Amino acid sequence: MIQNLLSIAGSDPSGGAGIQADLKTFGALGCYGMAVVTALTAQNTRGVLDVYVPPPEFVATQIDAIFADIDVAAVKIGMLATGAIVEVVAKRLAYYNPRFIVLDPVLAATSGDALAASDVAEAIVRQLFPLATLVTPNFFEASRLSGHVIAADQAGMRRAAALLHARGAKAVLLKGGHVQGPTCDDLLFDGASYRLYSAPRIGAEEAHGTGCALSSAIAAYLAKGLPLAEAIDAAKTYLNGALAAADQLTVGHGPGPVHHFHELWRR
Repeated sequence: MIQNLLSIAGSDPSGGAGIQADLKTFGALGCYGMAVVTALTAQNTRGVLDVYVPPPEFVATQIDAIFADIDVAAVKIGMLATGAIVEVVAKRLAYYNPRFIVLDPVLAATSGDALAASDVAEAIVRQLFPLATLVTPNFFEASRLSGHVIAADQAGMRRAAALLHARGAKAVLLKGGHVQGPTCDDLLFDGASYRLYSAPRIGAEEAHGTGCALSSAIAAYLAKGLPLAEAIDAAKTYLNGALAAADQLTVGHGPGPVHHFHELWRR
């Protein structure tokens, strides 16, 4: 059976991040992708020019339309631009209660441009942390969500993951791409134990949309029946392949996208 996966996120017209990256990842991993658009961005690989945010009521109506008609195996949440949108997303997902929710708390673009209002981080903690199967922040996002400055080292990763779990996250995958070293390490904490996922640093850690691809891949593998730790392992393998093949693409003049379909195009 082909699983139906829903992305609730912003649109990136350049195709490297947001719902476009999520849908590509879902498709590459054999799932049927759907999308609820929370924001329209005008951006490319070099930065964000503008953002249009739809009314929260329309975001809610999109979610209702999907769940009223389609069996959703897993949900991935990305960019939520305002606290009001966080609230309606949380209320609708609490009502429909999907089995898996992977929350990628996007607060800024790869370029550094802000993508969320100042009230979003706290709203995510209060309203979405209790619903999410997994939260996947980077160091910047972990600092905003925890309210603490996080050191970019292994000790800082453990502290950040514990802080976010204490704030209500069931499980945290702290992305360690900003930690210097020959490997790129992510740390999972589920409240009971830590697990480190280590991979060689490929040299494309600033690629556009890596977080979107990773969180979407985790959602896909959860929907396919893998336990959380194994779903993360499989998603990391997928992302590493997409990063390694990124140089096959010629998209833009800034940090380019990962190659979401690297396995299919190689055949």
